[in-house]
Amino acid sequence: MIVLDIVFYSFVVIVCIQVVFYGIVFGSFAFYKPRQTTPSTLPVSVLICAKNEAKNLASFLPSILNQNYPNFQIVLINDASSDNTLELMESFAEHHSNIKIVNVKNTEAFWGKKKYALTLGIKSATHEHLLLTDADCQPVSKNWISEMTAHFSEKNTIILGYGAYDKVKNSVLNKVIRYETLLTAIQYFSFAKIGIPFMGVGRNLAYKRSEFFKTNGFINHIDIRSGDDDLFINEAATSENTTLCFTQDSFTSSIPKTSLNNWYRQKRRHVSTAKKYKPLHKYLLGLFYSSQLLFWLFSIVLLAIGFYWQFVVALILLRFVIQFFAIGFSAKKLNEFDLLIILPFLELSLIVFQFTIFIANLISKPNYWK
Repeated sequence: MIVLDIVFYSFVVIVCIQVVFYGIVFGSFAFYKPRQTTPSTLPVSVLICAKNEAKNLASFLPSILNQNYPNFQIVLINDASSDNTLELMESFAEHHSNIKIVNVKNTEAFWGKKKYALTLGIKSATHEHLLLTDADCQPVSKNWISEMTAHFSEKNTIILGYGAYDKVKNSVLNKVIRYETLLTAIQYFSFAKIGIPFMGVGRNLAYKRSEFFKTNGFINHIDIRSGDDDLFINEAATSENTTLCFTQDSFTSSIPKTSLNNWYRQKRRHVSTAKKYKPLHKYLLGLFYSSQLLFWLFSIVLLAIGFYWQFVVALILLRFVIQFFAIGFSAKKLNEFDLLIILPFLELSLIVFQFTIFIANLISKPNYWK
């Protein structure tokens, strides 16, 4: 009985932690109404780093070239591609004077490192204000540049945007991928909203070039192949210089992975960067994920045994109701509301998936960016 008492009271503490995260931290974004912005016409350089992305560039680059914005440059960075990416870039540049190509060749010191290629692109950009996306992304509207740049000000020099994934009908994997993307966005938007920004995504991110040089670029994590987005933001973002942009015209959309193995490889690489986060960020993220895992474990154990089951059911319902509202209002903002129908399944699937990645990364390190 003593052991069960310990488990029960631990469960109460875990539920309280989850309520704080979902109700207060994530609620800061879920129930936040964005402020009105004034359209901007400041000159912007859009950066796209591509490695063997000829097919995606052919499909998605026109959606950026056709943006409804008066003054923007596109910096296409060819990261030592082995396909015809460079030739495709050159064919676009022949017809569009606002395209600049940066052709990066592999060097022994920076072999296969995206950060090296992206650094050369940032240095080559004409304009101070930078807007970054990936070669497999496309803006969901012609007002993407306008919406994102409208949030720049003398104070706001880092803009966190949302990069969604395309919806695939009748695909459970697609729903799990989109839920993971949604939850990640809720986290980085919410933490930024309460004054402790910790990451952004390179699929949709804007910042002033001066912020890049202020942190000496990627030098403090150049040894890690990934992290050109989240590790840079983790280092450069503050409560004063960071703001959010989540109007639906500001979204980008990317092609999602269609096999579990490919997504697994991608997420292993992404998760490996977390060890470089600031201690406070690592603690808060670790507390959230561990409390999620323990919530499910303790719920199952206590319900299976029937120990104080009335109180256990009440606490489970309380947590799910608060989670439902926090995730639901956020999902509505980010156009992912269809995921709410199977929320418990998606949450449990993601917990199991993330736990396997955690174990795998303890055993070996992922060493690829593409």
